Amino acid sequence: MSAAYTTDEMMAVEASRLLADGVVCFVGIGLPSTAANLARRTHAPDCVLIYESGTIGAKPAELPLSIGDGELADTADSVVSVPEMFAYWLQGGRVDVGFLGAAQIDRHGNLNSTVIGDYDRPKVRLPGGGGAPEIATGVKDVFVMLRQTPRAFVEKLDFTTSVGDNVRVVVTDLGTLEPVDGELTLTHVHPGVSAGEVRAATGWDLRVSDELAISPAPTQDELEALRGLRTRGS
Repeated sequence: MSAAYTTDEMMAVEASRLLADGVVCFVGIGLPSTAANLARRTHAPDCVLIYESGTIGAKPAELPLSIGDGELADTADSVVSVPEMFAYWLQGGRVDVGFLGAAQIDRHGNLNSTVIGDYDRPKVRLPGGGGAPEIATGVKDVFVMLRQTPRAFVEKLDFTTSVGDNVRVVVTDLGTLEPVDGELTLTHVHPGVSAGEVRAATGWDLRVSDELAISPAPTQDELEALRGLRTRGS
């Protein structure tokens, strides 16, 4: 039986399970980095993690604060220039998965990480797209991690940073959504969560699969590996 865990831990564990061993993964900072490094420490030790700064095969002992964290370069198999990273690796079709976060997502998997509110007079100016627009179109599959609230799962984005054409799955703190006929559909709920709760946390009329499943709870090994991942400086 698994020990007690938080909703964020459930989300990280479930997202980490998506990464198969040996895949090449372009990793976003934050929640995606947590999930990707957890996968590398558990079932996918040969997963190749790429960060936007040009580090290939990074193996950080602590979770990086940014793509400029020195440990990414220190532990990487190779470090290349950013133009080479995007032109040769990403646009050349050499990256399997892009693991992204965002501030907003719509029913079609389009993402916003630019502004909240009007672009010229935003309520919040976010970090920006960075390489996310190129990652979203250059990889074979996009996995998204995002805490589920009506402010994040919106009917209409305030700004479209990245298109959702390659989004294959969205893992939240409540469940998992996958595109069906071009629209994100709830396919799994996490233990103790109802479909009604997920729909209430969504800003559009969320479709629910007729074969709705329950995500497996984190194992003790998964939780221990996750809790062993410390963010640098914490």
